[in-house]
Amino acid sequence: MHGTILILLKRYIQTQYDHSTWVNLLELAGLSGATFDHKTVYPDENLYALVDQAAAATGATAGELHERLGEYLVPDIMYMYQKLVDPTWRTLDMLEHTEHTMHRQVRREHAENAPPVLAVKRLSPNEVQIDYVSARRMGGLAVGIVRGLAAYYDEADRIAVTPTTSADGQRVSIYVQRN
Repeated sequence: MHGTILILLKRYIQTQYDHSTWVNLLELAGLSGATFDHKTVYPDENLYALVDQAAAATGATAGELHERLGEYLVPDIMYMYQKLVDPTWRTLDMLEHTEHTMHRQVRREHAENAPPVLAVKRLSPNEVQIDYVSARRMGGLAVGIVRGLAAYYDEADRIAVTPTTSADGQRVSIYVQRN
C-alpha cells in the first residue's frame, strides 16, 4: 500500500476523531510508533489492520470505512494528478479516463504499488460501468472514490453509485449514472 494512502488515513482519523484515536489505532493494530512516508510502499496488512481496528472502535464496518476514506482521498488525489486531468472532464469522464491516465502513471513510476485494474465502459453519455479488479479486495474504497469525485465535481446530487456485486470481492462491478 502506498504510504500516501496511510498518511491520508491518519489525517482522516485525526480529522474525524482526534490524534489520540490515531495513536490508539496504531497500538491496537500492532503498529505502535509507526510513521509512514509518502514515498514508501508498505504491506497492505498495515492498512487492513488499521481499518479493522477503526471499525471495531467506531461500530462501522470495514467496508463503510473504506468508502468514507475513498471519499476523503479525492481532493488530495486530484491535486497530486492535476497535470493528467483534462479541465473539461466531469465525474463520468474522470472515471472513464482514470485507468489510462493516473493508474498508468502510478504503474510507470511505482510498479510496486499495483493499483487496481479498472475496466470502464461508457454505456451512454450519462452512464458508466466500472469493473474493479484487485487482490486487495478494497472495492469499497473505489465506491467511495466515485462518490468523492461526484462531490469534487459538484455533481453529488446527480450521480448515483451502485455496486452491483459485493464490494469486498476481488472483482467488483460498479454502475454509475448521472441523472
